[in-house]
Amino acid sequence: MSKEENLECSFCGRKKAETDMLIAGMDAHICDKCIEQAHGIVQEEISEAKSSSLSEDLILKKPLEIKEFLDQYIIGQLETKRAMSVAVYNHYKRLLQTKDDKDDVEIEKSNIVLVGETGTGKTLVAKTIARMLNVPFAIVDATVLTQAGYVGEDVESILSKLLQAADYDVEKAQRGIIFIDEIDKIARKGDNPSITRDVSGEGVQQALLKLLEGTVVNVAPKGGRKHPDQKFIEVDTKEILFIAGGAFSGIERSISKRLNMQAVGFGASLEDDNVDEENLLQYIIPSDLKAFGLIPEIIGRLPVLSYMNPLDAKTLRAILTEPKNSIIKQYAKLFSMDGVSFSIDEDALNYIVDKAVEYKLGARGLRSLCEAIFTDAMFDLPSSNVKEFNVTKEYAEEKLSNSTLKKLKAAS
Repeated sequence: MSKEENLECSFCGRKKAETDMLIAGMDAHICDKCIEQAHGIVQEEISEAKSSSLSEDLILKKPLEIKEFLDQYIIGQLETKRAMSVAVYNHYKRLLQTKDDKDDVEIEKSNIVLVGETGTGKTLVAKTIARMLNVPFAIVDATVLTQAGYVGEDVESILSKLLQAADYDVEKAQRGIIFIDEIDKIARKGDNPSITRDVSGEGVQQALLKLLEGTVVNVAPKGGRKHPDQKFIEVDTKEILFIAGGAFSGIERSISKRLNMQAVGFGASLEDDNVDEENLLQYIIPSDLKAFGLIPEIIGRLPVLSYMNPLDAKTLRAILTEPKNSIIKQYAKLFSMDGVSFSIDEDALNYIVDKAVEYKLGARGLRSLCEAIFTDAMFDLPSSNVKEFNVTKEYAEEKLSNSTLKKLKAAS
């Protein structure tokens, strides 16, 4: 018997004749079957280590703790904060659950849809939750999305933005949050389902379905259009939390119709129903979204429905000074970096709020109004010896001319 035929695997003892390949080392040999088995063990260890590190990175808090964190940054919106806290908590519990062979209960995703007027804080809620959980977060605009093959962005481009936010760490991105803004702009225009390709409406909704539910998608690393020679990154959307937001302008008509608010005839008074006509969004249900133009399939994949209350003067006043990163605190910080002590009178604050309400500028308008009032001071004071800056109502009125207010209203 030749010396070569006597060779055997140092790990399992198989003779060379019993293997397809026997690789020689310095003082030992290993067969192809042992290599395959070792590769499987290494892959499993790496996967477990990654999963463990991701679980450590993920800061999961109880719903009450999530709401308390949101309270620091968002004024009011109690119902939305409660609904979001529970949905996010359940979603990440689902990710952290251990795989138990005896228990075959599979928890489904709790994607969220937020309905509310522009400037009420839909994006802020999603951004704040992502910051607290320490997960990648991406905001995408539904209005730029089109069906594949048309000019515009493919639905898959949503994921390329999340990958960028995760520094192209696929495992990390697959546990992130995507906020789809302006979801109402892709509502179909008529009640009848489209039998042709609807580039900007129902077609995009159809393309979003698999993404929301969970599927493996080939994503172009730098976004943009796909082409045959391009390298793709595979992303599984099964564990990505999707939050959709939209103003759904005019949906109140559907709600009031459902509530029979235009009732006529004997006994048609609504006094006993205690319907708040100033805030009809609080009565929204999934069928209202369907009437607006979202297809039933996409509504089913966004099971958590919540609403944002319109902002009144009291809420806007609180937004100016109370949150952890309130607008006034930000300006105080900016001035302090130049060694200037900043203060603002109560009357001036109330004046800003009154103008925001009068011109229907919302929370975003507060920032625009403050910018218009403080710009001259922010230009002059860093180069001067002035160390104190107090804003009075008279100063604010002087800086906010009628022409400035008209410009702000036009831009809102």
